[in-house]
Amino acid sequence: MRRSPRGISAVLVLVLVSTGVALPARTAEASRHVVSIAHARTLPPGTVVTVAGTATTPSGAFESSFFDRGFAIQDRTAGIYVSVPADPHVTPRDKVRVTGTLRDSYGLLVLVPADPAEVHVRGKGPEVRPVPLATGAVGEATEGLLARVTATVTRAPASDLPYGHKFFVDDGSGELTIFVNTGTGIDLTGLAVGRTVRVTGFSSQFDTHYEIDPRSPDDIVVRRP
Repeated sequence: MRRSPRGISAVLVLVLVSTGVALPARTAEASRHVVSIAHARTLPPGTVVTVAGTATTPSGAFESSFFDRGFAIQDRTAGIYVSVPADPHVTPRDKVRVTGTLRDSYGLLVLVPADPAEVHVRGKGPEVRPVPLATGAVGEATEGLLARVTATVTRAPASDLPYGHKFFVDDGSGELTIFVNTGTGIDLTGLAVGRTVRVTGFSSQFDTHYEIDPRSPDDIVVRRP
């Protein structure tokens, strides 16, 4: 089995809000100050922060395994996944400002807004270019980024339904999981062992392993023999 619902963190936050648990006024006010995503990532889970960046994934693309309608954003320092239960209709290049609580979701650091109104979309920003990485370099330091690897398929796609499918690639630096969520519409036909592929996607983590989660069919390009 792939995983238990990541979205449980968002549900817990909503329960806390509905039962009247609130931040002290001074803490809430301080949380409205925008900090870099890199700085936010150094803070402990449970901290309320405000970050701003450009969306790198469409909202809801990973719903089949994340169990939410979230999206990722990135600034000049780092990236992070924003977990929300309802679709805010965020698309890549949207400029987004978010206030939320940092949570650990099966190894992945996520930001969970307490209210949909804490997600503010303000026009379009520059396109975020994926960071080229070696397969063995995808890890904690790259989590949250839009990344790209070019490597050889070492294990053909296998079903992990209803969550999605996964296959493995290696460029000689270490094997890496590529997890394809069912809602992305990606056709995995032709991804046989030995084929060279270029994969772009969200640098993610589940449990003890790291992975790249592509967003759409354009994110997987099979090189001709």
